[in-house]
Amino acid sequence: MISVRMKHVGKSFGDNQVLKDVTFETHDGEIFGMLGPSGAGKTTIINILTKQLTQDSGECYVSAKSEEIGLMLEHDGLFTRLSALDNLIVFEDIYGIPRKRTLEALEKVGLSDAKKTKVDDLSKGMRQRLVLARAVLHKPKILFLDEPTSALDPMTARGIHALIRDLRDNGSTIFLTTHNMEEATHLCDRVVMLHEGTIIEQGVPSEICERHNAMKTVMDLESVFVNLTGGGLE
Repeated sequence: MISVRMKHVGKSFGDNQVLKDVTFETHDGEIFGMLGPSGAGKTTIINILTKQLTQDSGECYVSAKSEEIGLMLEHDGLFTRLSALDNLIVFEDIYGIPRKRTLEALEKVGLSDAKKTKVDDLSKGMRQRLVLARAVLHKPKILFLDEPTSALDPMTARGIHALIRDLRDNGSTIFLTTHNMEEATHLCDRVVMLHEGTIIEQGVPSEICERHNAMKTVMDLESVFVNLTGGGLE
């Protein structure tokens, strides 16, 4: 079943057209990746799909209701004077979630020992893990992740990847943006490549490599992007 669909979507900010005829769809229970450098339009797409922005043209469909959606965006929106646990309790009260599940969410992201620590005193990686815990607290049907492992150390990133796979295996659809080719290759069931607001390629990572005579490795998928655009993802 289709969980997310964009069809011929366009979006401009003044004279700057940031999305141009964007068309793709995601399926229930998959990890779907959107690859592209900074400024390619990835965050704008998430903002449209989550109704924070309205497209200028085209059609959008999201199968989940607003309360069935989880979000992990660039701006974390955490209450910096509250502890890690108290930040989650705010959302626990909104969704009527039992405390046991809140504590389990902290444990899954490795923050049990820091639950009483104020957000101001958490490292960047710990804050990102806390935002992810908040995003999955209500067991969302669709989870939108905007560069979830950006600037994290490899060990922390692997932990988040494991949690993302676990969410997928338990029925959530994951929609993530990244400019990390290795992350997309090893984590995503399917990807789209976005360049200057236009989708230039999409499909299963290994099949994209095959279409472009690459060898199904991270560097070869990177080379596909370079060949299509003349530049890399950074």
